[in-house]
Amino acid sequence: MSPLAFESVYRGLPRYAPGSDPSTRKALGLVPALPELPRVCDLGCGAGRQTLELARELKTKIVAVDLHQPFLDELAAAASEAGLAHLIDIRCASMDKLNEPAASIDLIWSEGAAYSIGVARALELWRPLLCAGGVLAFTELTWLADDPPSAALSYWAQEYPDMTSVAGNRLKAEQAGYEVLGTFPLPAEDWKAYYDPLERRIAGLRGQAGDWPDLAAVIQAVETEIHTFDQFGDCYGYVFYILRPSPLLV
Repeated sequence: MSPLAFESVYRGLPRYAPGSDPSTRKALGLVPALPELPRVCDLGCGAGRQTLELARELKTKIVAVDLHQPFLDELAAAASEAGLAHLIDIRCASMDKLNEPAASIDLIWSEGAAYSIGVARALELWRPLLCAGGVLAFTELTWLADDPPSAALSYWAQEYPDMTSVAGNRLKAEQAGYEVLGTFPLPAEDWKAYYDPLERRIAGLRGQAGDWPDLAAVIQAVETEIHTFDQFGDCYGYVFYILRPSPLLV
């Protein structure tokens, strides 16, 4: 699928993964006390809806990192409109190649993005960047049922074969040297807030798909994903994980 076709479907949407301001705030509520002006990095921030919420809640500068400049341009415009531009430090970079000193970050945040480099790799790469007492909070697509239907397993085996259970992700975290402070699944409303605008977008683009095979392929992939969730969304979902390096290993 061409980047242009993908961008035509996704650019300008409120979010690029399930989530919401209330869920961001709920996860923040599970983070232990931070320094007065913590150093915060939002990795794989996309258009940064959660970046803005972090800035509002923490009232400190947020380093917002994403590899896709058009998404960062959207964040810059939204931050300016919200009067938060002075709190957002935008950087176009890969979240697995961060130019940050060791033990320099109090809070690493990543909603719906860690999968792109692999959760195990993200946990390994990000842990050395955290200060003593620092925290990592991220969301990850997770099996919520012990025995998901075969059709759901078949779909995600192709789309995201690394998906595992909450217990599986807790084990990954512990093996990478973290303790798990808390987890919670995102509510159904967070999926609706993501999928409803996406469905409206593809409905508006459908007329162009006949002459643009790449766009037709993106639309078909999105429709299949939404249909799968409509059928089996009770057995998987995004889960917030709040971690900190284990004090036994610091």
